[in-house]
Amino acid sequence: MPPPRAGGPPATPDTAAPDGRLAATVERLRGEVRAAHAAAEGRALIELAKGVIVERLGCGPAQAARQLAELADRAGLSRLELAADIINQAARDRLAEATDTFVRTAVGEPPGAGTPTAASVAVRLRTAESAALGAGDTQAVAESLLRHALEPLGAVAVAIWTTGPDTSLSLRGHAGFGPDEAARWHYVPPGVTTAARQALIGRRTIRYASLAASGIPSLGRGRHPDGGRVVVPAGTGGRIHGVLEICWARPLDPLPQAVERQIEALAELCAHTLETLPEASPGGFAAPGGLPGTGGEGAAALAELSDGLYDPALVLTPHLDEAGRLVDFRIRHANAHFQDPAGRPRSSVDGALLLEAYPATAGGSELFERIERVYATGEPFRARRVRLTALVDQVPLASLADLSISRYGASVLFIWRVEDESARLASLLQHAQRLGRVGAFEEDLVSGEITWHGQLYELFGRASTEPPVALRDLAGHAHPDDADTIRRFLQKVLDQRRVGSAAFRMLRHDGVTRHIRVTAEPAPGGDGGLQSVRGAYQDISAQHWTEVALTATRDRLAATEEAAEERNRLTLQLQHAIMPPAMPPLDAPGLDVAVRYRPAESDSLVGGDWYDAVVLPSKKVLLCVGDVAGHGVEAATGMVVLRNALRGLAVTGAGPGQLLSWLNSVAHHLTAHVTATAVCGVYDPENRTLRWARAGHLPPVLVRGEEALDLPLLRGVLLGALAETDYEETELRLEPGDTVLMYTDGLVERRDTAVHDSVAHLLAVARQPSDGLEHRLDQLLARSKSDTDDDTCVVGVQVS
Repeated sequence: MPPPRAGGPPATPDTAAPDGRLAATVERLRGEVRAAHAAAEGRALIELAKGVIVERLGCGPAQAARQLAELADRAGLSRLELAADIINQAARDRLAEATDTFVRTAVGEPPGAGTPTAASVAVRLRTAESAALGAGDTQAVAESLLRHALEPLGAVAVAIWTTGPDTSLSLRGHAGFGPDEAARWHYVPPGVTTAARQALIGRRTIRYASLAASGIPSLGRGRHPDGGRVVVPAGTGGRIHGVLEICWARPLDPLPQAVERQIEALAELCAHTLETLPEASPGGFAAPGGLPGTGGEGAAALAELSDGLYDPALVLTPHLDEAGRLVDFRIRHANAHFQDPAGRPRSSVDGALLLEAYPATAGGSELFERIERVYATGEPFRARRVRLTALVDQVPLASLADLSISRYGASVLFIWRVEDESARLASLLQHAQRLGRVGAFEEDLVSGEITWHGQLYELFGRASTEPPVALRDLAGHAHPDDADTIRRFLQKVLDQRRVGSAAFRMLRHDGVTRHIRVTAEPAPGGDGGLQSVRGAYQDISAQHWTEVALTATRDRLAATEEAAEERNRLTLQLQHAIMPPAMPPLDAPGLDVAVRYRPAESDSLVGGDWYDAVVLPSKKVLLCVGDVAGHGVEAATGMVVLRNALRGLAVTGAGPGQLLSWLNSVAHHLTAHVTATAVCGVYDPENRTLRWARAGHLPPVLVRGEEALDLPLLRGVLLGALAETDYEETELRLEPGDTVLMYTDGLVERRDTAVHDSVAHLLAVARQPSDGLEHRLDQLLARSKSDTDDDTCVVGVQVS
């Protein structure tokens, strides 16, 4: 390594190494190139301002240069800043408007706020314009926009997209993005949703505070995942030539109005450059097949193409006002199939403005808006069966048309095809006759000529080569029992000359019998006599056999309903005989017993709820309620078996747990698939104790004073589920005034409420004061919120 030069800093390994020296040289040359570009762009602005001074003052170039220098010294500005201001005053274009907006916004802001001066805004916008106009391709335009106008706004990357006639997007220029990523995004086919396509189709500026948060894919999303985007359509004269997409590295806050105006001005500058620069983009990026329709195809070629069409067509070109805004379309050509609604010759329509010739296109039809959108975006519009009255007023309101609007270069081709209403109705009539198995006929009674619709030959089972059947010969093709019906029908139509209809059985040659309805209408001739008869035959065999089947079904249903009603009536009689709604007083000293039984509201839902309160030989009292699963006769008979079995088992003096265990064996072995829940209690009057057990049933409720609570949930499965099982029992000592309530789930069960909440409501009602046991049970039934339409049993005992 050579020693460092005397007096200078020691050479670091990076700068001393060959690679380091080469990198430093490249960076120095890049800086010189950028400086040269900036100087050249500045000189271009100064030369343009000198030209304005020459034109305004009528002086020479040298005097204009001296005048520019003197004015800059007086104003305290640089020659470049003054040149930009002179150009703004002379041009009064979108760039000048953007500068004015910035000036109005910046007035009153304190110095040092970090806001550039109005002169610097004008300089960078005009410098970007000068660089874009002098660029040889769109890539250079993108680099100039980023360097001069967008980096001062905090942007880190920019992309310029151009649009194809099929709304595809091609990347024409970019800066700040990697070459590999740009290569992957060089072409976006139609139908792919991207940020640029949303701005194109929506024809408006779209802002994303964070592109990743929006979920919309686009160029550079992976490189700046949280960065904001502004996407602006770049268009002039109502036509969008491309899209300007600007990327920030961080989330984007709402932009000031001055910045928005600057971005809009840059988008318009891009649109002008896209119009003038060649189609091929740098780096070999180009849309497949190029962009047809933007070069050789013009209005004349499109007019020649429209003349070869068999449908009416118009060739339209944009009509701009003095400010370059699209205000109308000029009819460049109307093809030979076009007919003017007002009867004007086709030559008078050629060259006219669309809104002046047909003002209704801007009304409710939205036709003008559709044409304007197609011209702006290039996205073709296709629609079938649209009511088109704005342009073709000679078409009836009920008529429909198929529309096609497409853009070719700077022209729009508008084609429509009016649907033939008569042909459509004839087709619909044919389909209706085929589906309804209807065939029309007409018979000339004077000449004897008969015209049949093709469907009639199939109904009659005749070949199309066979002659049609006349009305007077109809009886020969019908069942003999229907001869009188046909005779009355012919008499009404032919003799009385009135519309007639008849249904008969037709016997075909192939042995098939069809049920036919014939309807005929007489038509008088010019002399007032009967000239012809028109009418139709309809095959109603399917309807006839359907009616026969429905009649048989109704008969069977009526018999079934009668049997069901009788069955339910007998079941209710059986249930009410065993389970009366109330029971007589029970002879149990020191104990009041009351019972309430409320059957289901629907007679078809006879249930298996049951209760029992009986004094045993031991003077103890058996108290129980139960609920057999299911409804109908099976549930009622199962209830009788279990109730009587429990009575017989209780005579043994066993406790409630043992009784339920035996009753479970009865339900499992001695009945046919009967399952049930039950609560069983044995009350001993001597010591006022109640021993009880449960089998899958809700526990009883104890009311003591002003409190009401449900008893513990003892262990015990429902009856009949297992062959053998044990049931837990417990003892409750009652005090004078205590009330115990046993009930079935029909008292509390609701479809939309949990059982816990329903029991809580029951406890709230039970703790309310009452005038006695009977009144308490009536309160429980009256305030029950059950909605399951099930039987309800309540047994109440009160210690006196």
